Amino acid sequence: MNLAIVGTGYVGLVTGACMAQMGNNVICVDIDEEKIEKLKQGIIPIYEPGLEEIVKENFKIGTLHFTTDIKEALEKSEILFIAVGTPQGEDGSADLQYVLAVAKEIGQHMTHPLIVVDKSTVPVGTADKVRQTIQKELKKRLKSGQISQEKYEELMNFDVVSNPEFLKEGDAVNDFLKPDRVVIGADDPKSMEKLKELYAPFTRSHERFIGMDIKSAELTKYAANAMLATKISFMNEMAKIAEAVGADINKVRVGIGSDKRIGYSFIYPGVGYGGSCFPKDVKALEKIAKDAGVEPKIVKAVEEVNKEQREYFLNKILSRFDGDVSGKTFALWGLSFKPETDDMREAPSITIVQELTKRGAKIKAYDPKAMEEAKNYWLKDNDSIEYFDNKYDTLNGSDAMILVTEWKEFRSPDFYEMKKRLASPIIFDGRNQYNKERLEEMGFEYHQIGVGR
Repeated sequence: MNLAIVGTGYVGLVTGACMAQMGNNVICVDIDEEKIEKLKQGIIPIYEPGLEEIVKENFKIGTLHFTTDIKEALEKSEILFIAVGTPQGEDGSADLQYVLAVAKEIGQHMTHPLIVVDKSTVPVGTADKVRQTIQKELKKRLKSGQISQEKYEELMNFDVVSNPEFLKEGDAVNDFLKPDRVVIGADDPKSMEKLKELYAPFTRSHERFIGMDIKSAELTKYAANAMLATKISFMNEMAKIAEAVGADINKVRVGIGSDKRIGYSFIYPGVGYGGSCFPKDVKALEKIAKDAGVEPKIVKAVEEVNKEQREYFLNKILSRFDGDVSGKTFALWGLSFKPETDDMREAPSITIVQELTKRGAKIKAYDPKAMEEAKNYWLKDNDSIEYFDNKYDTLNGSDAMILVTEWKEFRSPDFYEMKKRLASPIIFDGRNQYNKERLEEMGFEYHQIGVGR
């Protein structure tokens, strides 16, 4: 099929590359000329395992194209995906200005009926707004004489459907190629069948295609992310209880995770969730509920617990040094909000670095992929943080090590080397990665989440 993807961020670029991988002819559109030129040169703006290879491969063979010209994309496509950002507005809702700007351009320039797919994470009712925006522009073209009545009636046969994404950063390519489910919300049976045909190569081994009405599809995305965020916040709250009563949350996790109804996914205690999805989507769902006259008590609590978890972990560090970290140096392992990504949005490391340096501490940081993001954007104005090319060099003379992101290379470090380099053998483990008994036998002072001392 001939497809257009508007937006080349995480969702748009992965969608375009993976669709091209299955033999579709894909045009990716973005208003950022510099980004488009870099993509044509094989320079990927984000780190996502496996993405660079399939982008280069499909661009080379001609199934994947990049342009800033949406007119060209509209002329050559039968299905257009809107995959632009929906940042959080001041009131917590998803800001639809970019989505509706694309819809406006579709109405201004479309030359034949399209299936317009909302791929961005959008509130319930967005498909209706997109449809109305396109219709409004088509009416303007008719009144101005740009198109005839006959052409207008032809173009009005366009359709808008919802296709929420369920991609995990750090595993997005694999998620797209081998999805747990493909959710499509459509009112027109023909559009539903067309999308089912498009996604057939991704669901051959097992029926994963789920069709539903548009509003249910729009809500499914928010419900899924809120459920996962709830599991994280629940375990972090349990960790506080475990620590207070002298229990071990690591053992509690195994005990409850063995229940198939609960499972082991997303029940690892830590410093809280971050990234571009969970924080924004939980807040947006809270706003959606309130606008509909529903008080979302659980959803609201999920976000509150997540914020408190960062303070809880930070207080562990501050308490250890009697509230005074002035002049102290901390080795920080991990900056990105999760492993296998360079995404620093809402990363717990930002809070930890800012609060410690505000109190006079120095930070020596290492992350396998996210240091450029930190240097150039998220922590660029903080002179109290220094970046290193390997994890061990951060330890030299440091008063303690803080583990924030559970990258694989942090799982089995050389503890003898660590002890030798640290000024004091102290570890604050924000991901409960290590064996408490072993470290204490080696002479480390080991602090983790949810374990009574």
